[in-house]
Amino acid sequence: MGASYHQFCPVAKAMELLDERWTLLVVRELVSGSERFNELRRGLPRMSPTLLSRRLHQLVRAGVVERRVDGADVRYVPTAAGRELRPVVEALGAWGVRWIGEMGDADLDPKLLLWDMHRHVDHDAVPPGRTVVRFRFRDVPTTQRDWWMVIAAGEADVCDSDPGHDVTVTVTADLRALVQVWMGDLEWAAALRGGAVEVTGPEALRRAAPGWFTLSPFAAVPRP
Repeated sequence: MGASYHQFCPVAKAMELLDERWTLLVVRELVSGSERFNELRRGLPRMSPTLLSRRLHQLVRAGVVERRVDGADVRYVPTAAGRELRPVVEALGAWGVRWIGEMGDADLDPKLLLWDMHRHVDHDAVPPGRTVVRFRFRDVPTTQRDWWMVIAAGEADVCDSDPGHDVTVTVTADLRALVQVWMGDLEWAAALRGGAVEVTGPEALRRAAPGWFTLSPFAAVPRP
């Protein structure tokens, strides 16, 4: 637990645990389905492993998360108390969309974007077999420019190095534009027309590719 506010108010007592830096973002990842340490790190790419380990320990100790060990496999699973935080996270996110909508350049992260997108693949829309979507971001450092999403058997994974499979389509984009598409601030069609996003590949697959991804859960939040 963090420092005490010394108030009996239940909001104050909850915030003694939740308002430490990164804690609610760890909860966000947990209630979004990340269970293993490396999965959590991929959703929190700028959080140090040491701090992530400390926050998980605090959440376990507080009864918000259960640490389950099966041999070498360690999972962090929200308890009933942790699951009750999902609507809190969703409400905060919706409020942020409505009232804090501005994104600075430092807020844009291809790793986090693709990790979010991989959880929202419409597997019914993706062609059968293995589908590989290569993402190339024009406006980021070379080391973060190329990414691959491999979709197969109802699952998806994100790779930062070439997995060695044939590429189905390539999405070339300005990072900000694709984030805006994902967040519902820019329609796929408008991004493609304006050239901020380009999809290349066989025509039928190129046209179908935008439909392989649903948007962020916050995309539908009405803007003021």
